[in-house]
Amino acid sequence: MGDDSEWMKLPVDQKCEHKLWKARLSGYEEALKIFQKIKDEKSPEWSKYLGLIKKFVTDSNAVVQLKGLEAALVYVENAHVAGKTTGEVVSGVVSKVFNQPKAKAKELGIEICLMYIEIEKGEAVQEELLKGLDNKNPKIIVACIETLRKALSEFGSKIILLKPIIKVLPKLFESREKAVRDEAKLIAVEIYRWIRDALRPPLQNINSVQLKELEEEWVKLPTGAPKPTRFLRSQQELEAKLEQQQSAGGDAEGEGGDDGDEVPQIDAYELLEAVEILSKLPKDFYDKIEAKKWQERKEALEAVEVLVKNPKLEAGDYADLVKALKKVVGKDTNVMLVALAAKCLTGLAVGLRKKFGQYAGHVEPWSLEKFKEKKPQVVQALQEAIDAIFLTTTLQNISEDVLAVMDNKNPTIKQQTSLFIARSFRHCTASTLPKSLLKPFCAALLKHINDSALEVRDAAFEALGTALKVVGEKAVNPFLADVDKLKLDKIKECSEKVELVHGKKAGLAADKKESKPVPGRSAASGAAGDKDVKDTSAPKPGPLKKAPATKAGGPPKKGKPAAPGGAGSTGTKNKKGLDTKEIVEPELSIEVCEEKASAVLPPTCIQLLDSSNWKERLACMEEFQKAVELMDRNEMPCQALVRMLAKKPGWKETNFQVMQMKLHIVALIAQKGNFSKTSAQIVLDGLVDKIGDVKCGNNAKEAMTAIAEASMLPWTAEQVMSMAFSQKNPKNQSETLNWLSNAIKEFGFSGLNVKAFISNVKTALAATNPAVRTSAITLLGVMYLYVGPSLRMFFEDEKPALLSQIDAEFEKMQGQSPPAPTRGISKHSASATDEGEDGEEPDEGGNDVVDLFPRAEISDKITSELVSKIGDKNWKIRKEGLDEVASIINEAKFIQPNIGELPTALKGRLNDSNKILVQQTLNILQQLAAAMGPNIKQHVKNLGIPIITVLGDSKNNVRAAALATVNAWAEQTGMKEWLEGEDLSEELKKENPFLRQELLGWLAEKLPTLRSTPTDLILCVPHLYSCLEDRNGDVRKKAQDALPFFMMHLGYEKMAKATGKLKPTSKDQVLAMLDKAKANMPAKPAPAKATSKPVGGSAPAKFQPVSAPVEESVSSSVEPKPDPKKAKTLGASSKAKNTQGKKVPSKTSLKEDDDKSGPIFIVLPNGKEQRMRDEKGLKVLKWNFTTPRDEYIEQLKIQMSSCVAKWLQDEMFHSDFQHHNKALAVMVDHLESEKEGVIGCLDLILKWLTLRFFDTNTSVLMKTLEYLKLLFTLLSEEEYHLTENEASSFIPYLILKVGEPKDVIRKDVRAILNRMCLVYPASKMFPFIMEGTKSKNSKQRAECLEELGCLVESYGMNVCQPTPGKALKEIAIHIGDRDNAVRNAALNTIVTVYNVHGDQVFKLIGNLSEKDMSMLEERIKRSAKRPSAAPIKQVEEKPQRTQNISSNANMLRKGPTEDMSSKLNQARSMSGHPEAAQTVRREFQLDLDEIENDSGTVRCEMPELVQHKLDDIFEPVLIPEPKIRAVSPHFDDMHSNTASTINFIISQVASGDISTSIQALTQIDEVLRQEDKAEAMSGHIDQFLIATFMQLRLIYNTHMADEKLEKDEIIKLYSCIIGNMISLFQIESLAREASTGVLKDLMHGLITLMLDSRIEDLEEGQQVIRSVNLLVVKVLEKSDQTNILSALLVLLQDSLLATASSPKFSELVMKCLWRMVRLLPDTINSINLDRILLDIHIFMKVFPKEKLKQCKSEFPIRTLKTLLHTLCKLKGPKILDHLTMIDNKNESELEAHLCRMMKHSMDQAGSKSDKETEKGASRILSARMYNKVQALRDEIFKKIGSKENTKEGLAELYEYKKKYSDADIEPFLKNSSQFFQNYVERGLRMIEMEREGKGHISTSTGISPQMEVTCVPTPTSTMSSIGNTNGEEVGPSVYLERLKILRQRCGLDNTKQDDRPPLTSLLSKPAVPTVVSSTDMLHSKLSQLRESREQHQHSDLDSNQTHSSGTMTTSSSSTANIDDLKKRLERIKSSRK
Repeated sequence: MGDDSEWMKLPVDQKCEHKLWKARLSGYEEALKIFQKIKDEKSPEWSKYLGLIKKFVTDSNAVVQLKGLEAALVYVENAHVAGKTTGEVVSGVVSKVFNQPKAKAKELGIEICLMYIEIEKGEAVQEELLKGLDNKNPKIIVACIETLRKALSEFGSKIILLKPIIKVLPKLFESREKAVRDEAKLIAVEIYRWIRDALRPPLQNINSVQLKELEEEWVKLPTGAPKPTRFLRSQQELEAKLEQQQSAGGDAEGEGGDDGDEVPQIDAYELLEAVEILSKLPKDFYDKIEAKKWQERKEALEAVEVLVKNPKLEAGDYADLVKALKKVVGKDTNVMLVALAAKCLTGLAVGLRKKFGQYAGHVEPWSLEKFKEKKPQVVQALQEAIDAIFLTTTLQNISEDVLAVMDNKNPTIKQQTSLFIARSFRHCTASTLPKSLLKPFCAALLKHINDSALEVRDAAFEALGTALKVVGEKAVNPFLADVDKLKLDKIKECSEKVELVHGKKAGLAADKKESKPVPGRSAASGAAGDKDVKDTSAPKPGPLKKAPATKAGGPPKKGKPAAPGGAGSTGTKNKKGLDTKEIVEPELSIEVCEEKASAVLPPTCIQLLDSSNWKERLACMEEFQKAVELMDRNEMPCQALVRMLAKKPGWKETNFQVMQMKLHIVALIAQKGNFSKTSAQIVLDGLVDKIGDVKCGNNAKEAMTAIAEASMLPWTAEQVMSMAFSQKNPKNQSETLNWLSNAIKEFGFSGLNVKAFISNVKTALAATNPAVRTSAITLLGVMYLYVGPSLRMFFEDEKPALLSQIDAEFEKMQGQSPPAPTRGISKHSASATDEGEDGEEPDEGGNDVVDLFPRAEISDKITSELVSKIGDKNWKIRKEGLDEVASIINEAKFIQPNIGELPTALKGRLNDSNKILVQQTLNILQQLAAAMGPNIKQHVKNLGIPIITVLGDSKNNVRAAALATVNAWAEQTGMKEWLEGEDLSEELKKENPFLRQELLGWLAEKLPTLRSTPTDLILCVPHLYSCLEDRNGDVRKKAQDALPFFMMHLGYEKMAKATGKLKPTSKDQVLAMLDKAKANMPAKPAPAKATSKPVGGSAPAKFQPVSAPVEESVSSSVEPKPDPKKAKTLGASSKAKNTQGKKVPSKTSLKEDDDKSGPIFIVLPNGKEQRMRDEKGLKVLKWNFTTPRDEYIEQLKIQMSSCVAKWLQDEMFHSDFQHHNKALAVMVDHLESEKEGVIGCLDLILKWLTLRFFDTNTSVLMKTLEYLKLLFTLLSEEEYHLTENEASSFIPYLILKVGEPKDVIRKDVRAILNRMCLVYPASKMFPFIMEGTKSKNSKQRAECLEELGCLVESYGMNVCQPTPGKALKEIAIHIGDRDNAVRNAALNTIVTVYNVHGDQVFKLIGNLSEKDMSMLEERIKRSAKRPSAAPIKQVEEKPQRTQNISSNANMLRKGPTEDMSSKLNQARSMSGHPEAAQTVRREFQLDLDEIENDSGTVRCEMPELVQHKLDDIFEPVLIPEPKIRAVSPHFDDMHSNTASTINFIISQVASGDISTSIQALTQIDEVLRQEDKAEAMSGHIDQFLIATFMQLRLIYNTHMADEKLEKDEIIKLYSCIIGNMISLFQIESLAREASTGVLKDLMHGLITLMLDSRIEDLEEGQQVIRSVNLLVVKVLEKSDQTNILSALLVLLQDSLLATASSPKFSELVMKCLWRMVRLLPDTINSINLDRILLDIHIFMKVFPKEKLKQCKSEFPIRTLKTLLHTLCKLKGPKILDHLTMIDNKNESELEAHLCRMMKHSMDQAGSKSDKETEKGASRILSARMYNKVQALRDEIFKKIGSKENTKEGLAELYEYKKKYSDADIEPFLKNSSQFFQNYVERGLRMIEMEREGKGHISTSTGISPQMEVTCVPTPTSTMSSIGNTNGEEVGPSVYLERLKILRQRCGLDNTKQDDRPPLTSLLSKPAVPTVVSSTDMLHSKLSQLRESREQHQHSDLDSNQTHSSGTMTTSSSSTANIDDLKKRLERIKSSRK
């Protein structure tokens, strides 16, 4: 007992789990009591037991289990959470209860299962019970079957799915256990009760005894339809209702509705398992079927016959089999085999059903033509075949083929075709047999009722009778207007006999045969018939035909307009009798007419008609008019009256007044009388003759309009046009065309014979008279309104000039809608309204223009050779085949649907291994769709579905092409054909993520536009659910997007029911998604009646204005859309509908409207900053995804809730795209009025817009892009800067859209990117766009590359991030891209860079493959642009306003400080793009007010250059100082953020506005000149230098070329820049901050400036160049020596590489390097040698010795050697330790070279000690050099020894001594005679005196381009001797001497020294006078002479190097001197010998 007391204390739920059975029993009992007490089904108490219920039913103790079952039953019945336990509990019941011996337990188990079914868990229960059937225990199997039987009996076949049960029935009947078999029998009987005969086929293979037993049981069943006796919870109300009706005795009525749809629900076909037969075909089938022996062919066919007897066949590719069978039917001579093949086709059609539809079009015509065989067995087999085939397709699809056969001459074929049509009509309904289809069939059948053969007539009567029965008299009568009464009665008689029961006997003798095949397949046909009912494809415009008998698919035209061209075709008015009589009114004789006229006209009137007095004729006309006005319509003899008018003088009347009256009377008669075409023909000729008359023309037009109203415009127009163009009067022709233009607008376009007009219009266009041409073009414009852009196809072969006029006219009409017709309605209003209500008119005037062309038959061109070509193994031959097909379609333009074997051939190419061919095939299929028009429908199954398979391709471009093709097809076919059958669901089933996401995206786009869908759509749902759980995120996203649209058509219930088969976890997730989708489910589109096709593609409906109430309900959400289209509809009925369509706003919506009046964006203080901080601190998700997941959308929604109006947010996050459109419309409206709000919420707005980029709806995307254009325009006007956060969360997604297939979208995106550069630096945009080039989408890659090119072109190379090199290398990769557009874009971009940077590009892009490089070189050659230094396009306009915004606000706006280059780049206007703004950006204007917080204004005077007096040569050059009155900002009283202010001012240095730039430079100069403030510039040096050389580049490229600019302005700007720079480079600490790259660019800029010949031509240009020289020296001395040396080496390397670079440029760079070499002894310790050696290594790697030797000049190699020599000398062997930074030393000769030098220096140790005695030596003499000096001395003495050259020799010796002061000539002189020694000494003294005595020349401070020839290093010196050995400053005399030598060398007279500015050297220092020794002078002169000679040796190479800067080249006199010297030398040599 102790134990008992323990468990008794426990709570109930713990007792239920106790190990003691007593405890559990007690627990279950108590639980039962608790369950019975709980009244609330949602009580939390239920949840406690959720996990225990399975234990209740599976308890191991039988007694306890019983109690547990009772408790579980109560639980399941009452607990709302019970459904969660279904799976585990039912599984427990099956395994642990059904095997119990106690009957009570089993009963309770069954009851629990049924209760679960009642609480809507039927699928899960059924699944577990079916699993139980596989149990080995027969007891369990029996119990499971019994449960299923009871469930079916109680709940009915709607709740219990029969297919899975029927599937296992045969297996149960085979069981060894009798109990199981008996139970199986019982359930079979129960199933039969619900589905009747549909159960027979699945059970046909069971034991015959069992089947017999079943048959007996089935017979006993009551015939009435069964009814469910138990209902689901959701149906409980229905149950209650039924009980009430039963008690009232009205049950029959109450259940009628339910029964109706219960019985046909199950189709036997659906219950069958599909059998795969293709693999079972005999292997030799295809050989046998072609065999010559008929027995072999028969064997093959018999094998197929056996296989196709399977009632349900698995889908597959039956094309080859069908082709083989078709061939037998069509061509086999053995009729027995024809019948056998027909049976096989029947079997295939029955077994495949709709899946056979794709082959129907091929087989049907062949079978019909085979009816020429008379043998009954063949005829019957063929009938069965065509009937079975018809059920697999639609009448629309085969109509063309059937109608073609109708024209066959063989009466049997005609008869059987008519009978087939009759049988087909029986399967149709009024909706599936639209007038567009009925019309051509009626026309063809009407021919047959007049046939000579009786059987043909009878068959035609039957077919027409059937049509009459199906669609009613109202629809058919217009087509039977010309049929006589007898025949009409016959048709009606047939109609009455027809029974529209699918396939039953129609009651005619002729039909006995055809009715035989049908009963056997009644179930099949029934199902197919059901599907056919849904064939209400949205009416498409069919072909407009001249006579109705021509072809199928004529457009459903209005009844009123008769098709022109024959009396028989015109009787389409509903007023049959009257119209028919009018049309055939006989032509009366003149006598009869006179008689009739005299009866109604006054006698005087008739007498005076031909009076010779015009006044009498006028009076007569007046009387005539009065008489006509008073006449009654029915009494008016119209023909007689008009004949009287035409009586002499008739239309030759000479008096215009009489003529006007006459024409007016014609109009009156036409309006008031019953005017026939006979009457019209009498007058029209006269009217056309007068239409061009100035006075009578208008009256003639009125009369013609009245006739058109009476006789229909199409007929009148055709008559008038042919009359006008049969005469030669151009005035008449042009006025006729004008009349027709207006008439079309008044009457509408319906029924017009466009072809006839077009030939006349072409004649008019070719007319010589311009008025005729103009009128013709105007008429075309009017026709364009109705026909659309395709009208242009008729005129493509016109002359270009004419075509451009036509295009201009079309352009005018674009976007306009055709006016509603105002005439031609009243008379025929009855017919018009009838038609309107029918809703069958697609486009009133939009007859599909392509059907105005004759459709070509191309099947004969699709030869077997072509088909085999397309299937060839060699891809090139396959391509040839495809090319041929493309050209065939192109030539034909419009084709008939019969294209032979082409579909099979093209289908094979869709999975070609060569993707190019796949794309080509897709292009052909697009062409095919356009060429075939709506008739392409019949190819959807065999060609359309394979296109969908291509959507699974891994290549983006292939998928895009496939999608475009599918859309092109869908446009022609509508969606019904695609959605029918299992094909689409089979595609979706494939687990290919690409296929799934593309297909779902496509469906999501198409489904919302459909009003109805075939029921087969439900087949896609299971696969849609699996997509919702796909591994691929994109697939999941697309599936979620598509969900609401599936639900829109299928309804929530069906969708929810379909989740039954999912796993429990999946099911819960999917149901949650369904609930969510249900809330967002859009309403189906309203059926817009008789909508008119908007021309040029349907423009989206106008969005409602914000003030209009936006209705919240789902149903009304789509309502407003059709309204604008309805406005275009024609006819009275549509107008009435239009008014109904408009909703009257209710009171609630008016209230809502009031709420919408406030602002839509709420500005929160610091809201944006806080959001940025949150994102940075990872408090919220970073906006970064491939597709937006729900959490991102939710997050954005939450963030927006505080800043966006609630109603707008609801619109923005609605699931229906139309609400997004409304939201965008509202945002556009509020953009201007809420600028602050927009800027405050900009980050959120941009994020929301990125979400719209992922929408599939084009209208939303277009609207989004439109908004963005407006937004960025506003932001640039407001001078806002995008923050990094805003940019990074928006730009990448915008760039995705640049790859859109639609041109218009790409264009918009490019426009937005251009505008963005105004609010975000181009250099920062660059990496985003660069990232876009990595996309898989080739269009995106190409567009991004184009955009990069535009950025470089507009902003220069500095936009390239991270470096130009890296960027260009990445761009260059794309030159090898597969896609042609990408390759071109990459090439174009690099060519753009080439145009900016010249040959340096080749270095930057690195190594390219030979092929890519050749493409690039070719493209560069072709690009006509000349390279220029930098292409910065500048905006010249000054801003007109300054903004007084507080500095704080300004800093906030600007966002974080950007790097210099990006700020500068914003100054560049995108002038290459139309969207470029035309103002200077605010950040580049100097707003001093803002900087000083409005503390005062500042006036800044333009700084002027200080003028230097050239005479003051001994004065050092002064730097021009800008003069300033009051400078601001003072850095100390500026707001705290000094750095940002400096950034701001520096940014203005690069301004395109000169004055702005000068002001900024002035302020910076002030800072630099004050020592205490100069430090503020620290950290900004690179930035400042970049801005400066940008400005230099700008001046060089833009300002100097601008003739409007005053050159004084430019000089001032130069002065400021140079002054600033000199100030900067005097402060060593700041100068050293300049980095290598910046120094390189700076030196590039300065040297370019020095070489600018345009500067020299200016007044103060020389002064500028001197100042630049001085600046260069400062830069070289004060910069960080490593950086500047490195920069110069790189610059030299670049200049040598660049072919466009001037040789002078390289030489000046080398002079700078020589200067650096001179400074090396002092600076060697501060230099990073490792880095310098690395640069030299790279240089030598790029330029190996061989390559350098090939240079035109030898200076580069000398310069390099000199530099290395100096370094070796200064560092000794240690230099080899500084090669650490070089990875691979073998790549260049550097190491080897250094080693050689070290060896030489060891050898020359002695000479080295001599050299060290020289004070401050700046040169080194190597052994080799020393030898050369000796050789030079020997040569000089030889010259002195010869008579001719002795003076020259002395001069050279003087120079030699001066230059090589350490070279001793004494030993040499000692060997000569004393006389010679004295002579030499005397000569040298004389030269010294002569040179010392000359005046000094002014010196200047730098290098000038004229000096290039002089400063060349010789092998004997590293530098020209400018500083003396002591390093002291050199006096001007040196320069004077050098100048003199130079002038001599160039053949100039030394007396004219003042004519040119002094030549200067870069390497000088500011001069002070010093005395130079004579030896120095001698050395110098010798050196110069030596240089001169060496220079001349290369003159042949350098002869073409003249530069525009005025560089001197060796002149002819110089050449003469050299020649003279050579001759003297030769003479000396010969005399010595």
